[in-house]
Amino acid sequence: MSVLDSSRIFVRRGRVILDGVSLHAESGDFVAVIGPNGAGKSTLLSVLAGLLKPDSGSVLLDGVDIHAREALSGRKLAQRRAYLPQNPRCEWPISVERLVALGLTPTLPAFGGLPPSFGPRISRALEACDLLSHREQPATTLSGGELARAMLARALVADPDVLIIDEPMAGLDPKHALDTARRLQELARSGKLVVASVHDLTLAGRYASRIFALANGRVQGDGAISTTLTPALIRTAFEVNACVSGTEGALYVDYVG
Repeated sequence: MSVLDSSRIFVRRGRVILDGVSLHAESGDFVAVIGPNGAGKSTLLSVLAGLLKPDSGSVLLDGVDIHAREALSGRKLAQRRAYLPQNPRCEWPISVERLVALGLTPTLPAFGGLPPSFGPRISRALEACDLLSHREQPATTLSGGELARAMLARALVADPDVLIIDEPMAGLDPKHALDTARRLQELARSGKLVVASVHDLTLAGRYASRIFALANGRVQGDGAISTTLTPALIRTAFEVNACVSGTEGALYVDYVG
């Protein structure tokens, strides 16, 4: 069981970006973080991943402060959680296979090359992200959507307990966006903790288990999909009118006027 508990996160970078944000999530949750551009979603995910220390507030993973390096080293944190930023880039013409293998860095032995036993794990990650045919292709020649899938495979390959992902469906075609959403749902159902920012509210409504809505750096809603993803919340967070239809696990969001 993994428990991620953030309390009253406050971040200022010239302006207030996060203002007293608290989030409690556990294994089995797929938390869709939603909100308009500039709401603070990416900053929150960076804080939850332990990459950005807030001005005040705390983030605990199983009761341990992830920003206290004397309590949890960067290597140990990397073994527990994977983080995938928005718009990831690859500047070196390494193969897709080698790019994905970089996700195993926290678990590699101090000396020597990639252990042969890791080969099947890389193959499973490539297959999960529909990249087996691109295995030997230089990563710098991938399309934007293919690179996004390769970076997701890199995050998945080490089988982390916690996945924190910033806009994993952005730039993907419909097939791969659906595949990615289903994959994240399956990971949560298998006992992983998944926290991901999602712009497509219909995908959030169909595949996530919880909505965590931000606007202007403050929490606007937090709870189960069926009770939280409502026209009132969408109007408050996004300043647009919407109609939400369907049932649990198959909600659809249409924008009105």
